[in-house]
Amino acid sequence: MTIRHWGLLILLALLWGGAFFFVKISVMELPVLVIVFCRVALAALALVAYVLISGRALPKALSVWIAFLVMGFLNNVVPFSLIVWGQQSLSSGLAAILNGTTPIFTMLIAGFLLVDEKLTLNKSVGAVIGLLGVVMISGPEALMQSSGTLWAQLAILGAAFSYGCAAVYARRFRAMGVEPVIGAMGQLCASSLMLLPVMLIFTSDDGFAMPSLGVGVSLICLAVFCTAWAYILYFRLLHEAGATNASLVTLLIPLFALLLGGLFLGEGLTLTHGIGMGLISAGLLCVDGRLFRFLRSQS
Repeated sequence: MTIRHWGLLILLALLWGGAFFFVKISVMELPVLVIVFCRVALAALALVAYVLISGRALPKALSVWIAFLVMGFLNNVVPFSLIVWGQQSLSSGLAAILNGTTPIFTMLIAGFLLVDEKLTLNKSVGAVIGLLGVVMISGPEALMQSSGTLWAQLAILGAAFSYGCAAVYARRFRAMGVEPVIGAMGQLCASSLMLLPVMLIFTSDDGFAMPSLGVGVSLICLAVFCTAWAYILYFRLLHEAGATNASLVTLLIPLFALLLGGLFLGEGLTLTHGIGMGLISAGLLCVDGRLFRFLRSQS
C-alpha cells in the first residue's frame, strides 16, 4: 500500500475506534434504542446528501430495497444495538477488542456457506488463535457469572457474528450492480425505518429528554464521522487497496479505542486483556497469511 493508503487506514481506524468512545459517553444519559436510531438516522441523512450531491441515482428496484432491509438488520440494527447495550457494562476498549473477532466470524461463516471461500489451514489456525484470544479476554471469572459482564461480552460477540453474516450477505450487492456507497446509504435508510417504531414503542418518555451538550455532540460525531464518513473512507480504501489490506483496519481499531478511553474516560485494561488482543491480532494475521509469510522470510 502507498503512504496515502496507510493514511486512510489509520484515519478509518481512528473513526471506528472513536465510535466505541462516543457510544460510552452517550450511554451515560440516553437509552440504547435512542442512541442506535440517532446514529443510523443521522448517518443516513448525511449519506443521502452525499449521494445526491455526487450525482448518483437512487435505486428503484424493489428487490434492491428488500436487500437493503436485510443488510440493514444484519449490519446496523442488530450489531449497533448489541454493542450499545454491552457498553453499559464494558469499557470502550474491551468492547472494541471483542468486536475485533468480526473477521474471524466472517471467515467461518463464509467457509460454511460460500463455495469459493472454503476454510484453509491458514484460516483455521487463525480462527483458533483468535477465539483463544476471546477466551483470554473473557476469562474464567466472567464465564462463572450468570449476568452482568458475561452477558455484555456475549452481546459484543453477537454483534461481531452479525457483522460476519452481513459481510457474506453483502456479496449479492455486487451481482445487483449496486455501488458500495449506495449500498451503505440504502442499509442505513432501511435501518432507520426499522428502528423508528421499535424505539417509539420500547422507550419511555424520560428517554427522549434533551441530552447534555457533550452527549449531543457525541451523537453527531458518532453518526456523521464514525458512521457516514467512515463508510465512504472504507469503500474508497476497499476499491484502491483491496479487501485484504482494508481488513487490516480491524487490527488498529482496538488500539485507538483503548487510547481514547484511557485518555478521556479513565478506562484501564489488564495484562490479560492485552494478551487476548494480541492473540486476536495474531489470528487475523494468520487468516490472510501475513504471519506465515513473515516467519518464512525470517527462516
